[in-house]
Amino acid sequence: MGISNIVFAVLLIGAAALFGFQVSKIRRNILLGKDVDRNDRSGERWKLMARVALGQSKMVTRPVSGLLHILVYAGFVIINIEVLEIVIDGVFGTHRVLSFMGGFYSFLIGSFEILALLVLLACVVFLIRRNIAHIARFRSREMTGWPKSDANIILIVEILLMSALLTMNASDQLLQAMGSDHYVRAGAFPVSQFITPLLAGMSEGQLIMVERATWWFHIVGILLFLNYLPISKHFHILLAFPNVYYSNLKAKGEMTNMEKVTQEVKLMMDPNADPYAAPAEPTGEPERFGAKDVRDLTWKNLMDAYTCTECGRCTSSCPANITGKLLSPRKIMMDTRDRLVEVGKNIDKHGADYDDGKSLLGDYITEEELWACTTCNACVQECPVNISPLEIIVDLRRYLVMEESKSPTELTGMFNNVENNGAPWAFPQADRLKWAEEA
Repeated sequence: MGISNIVFAVLLIGAAALFGFQVSKIRRNILLGKDVDRNDRSGERWKLMARVALGQSKMVTRPVSGLLHILVYAGFVIINIEVLEIVIDGVFGTHRVLSFMGGFYSFLIGSFEILALLVLLACVVFLIRRNIAHIARFRSREMTGWPKSDANIILIVEILLMSALLTMNASDQLLQAMGSDHYVRAGAFPVSQFITPLLAGMSEGQLIMVERATWWFHIVGILLFLNYLPISKHFHILLAFPNVYYSNLKAKGEMTNMEKVTQEVKLMMDPNADPYAAPAEPTGEPERFGAKDVRDLTWKNLMDAYTCTECGRCTSSCPANITGKLLSPRKIMMDTRDRLVEVGKNIDKHGADYDDGKSLLGDYITEEELWACTTCNACVQECPVNISPLEIIVDLRRYLVMEESKSPTELTGMFNNVENNGAPWAFPQADRLKWAEEA
């Protein structure tokens, strides 16, 4: 093992350790949420994950972006087989260690090259769509600054990585033809063969320098990319699968009732209940109605926030947003993630009980945004990875109504009617059946 192999091994172990550390922080942050049971109907969940996360079934509802995403997705998954070979070569000092597979190896390398080219072209098209084409969902107010830069950075990095891979293969191909020591004759190069004329005038030493430089650029770039994921929206690459598995399998539109409120209603409707019975002694802090901050949400809501791809399909389908209202379901998820990251940093710096005086409701998400929601579930239906902004919106609205007695004037009148008349209409209970008499 030479010095370069030792350096590579150290880089590999360091990158893996750093990635593991960052993932542990994200896991800690997600588990700050309240518990919710999503382990039922496991067979249905596995099928859903296979269809939506693996099969990309909801992506292709928009054919252009769906097809491009599938190309990038397939390239990311399949080209990692070659990355495995590069890692082995880097640690042990071998070169094309899997070349013993003969014809099948040539098929693999040829397939990787075609995929690399398709990924590169798809990323170029994505860059054009995001920065030149006037697509409304990429120009929303929440898609300025870092979110826009994040998307561009990852696309440019993927273009550079694929370019490095093809250049590495082109120089390797020329070195194989020269019979250069260490460069075994193996592989098929249907794409990189068109790059070889650009390198044909180089000496053997220069070609080795190009091959080694692009080899190091490609693998170190992948290790850096790995540790960029946890601070980027692209962490959905890993979280999409568990997030879809733990989807809410209830019918859309079915709201989750608060257990404490449900118990109170059942008690009121039970003719055998003693209204004067002494209540049980409360233990711990009283449960908050609804959600004010990220700790009041469920761990699944927080996983949703980290899984959000910021694609904007939810916002482009939201009737409130389409009609000019302030609400953007994508912003709800981005705000939730940003607040959760802030809470996590506060825990790291000050401890678990630190209160910075801020909250998701008010400091990140406004009441105007929340009350613009029609609870139509369009955002939930459109999300490619089954995220539910609606659950967060409903819980934040519950807090406003049940903890702070805040609601729009139209709803306040309805609430008063329900409380006084037992119905949302402004008629006394004695007159509630008059409509039937007239019929």
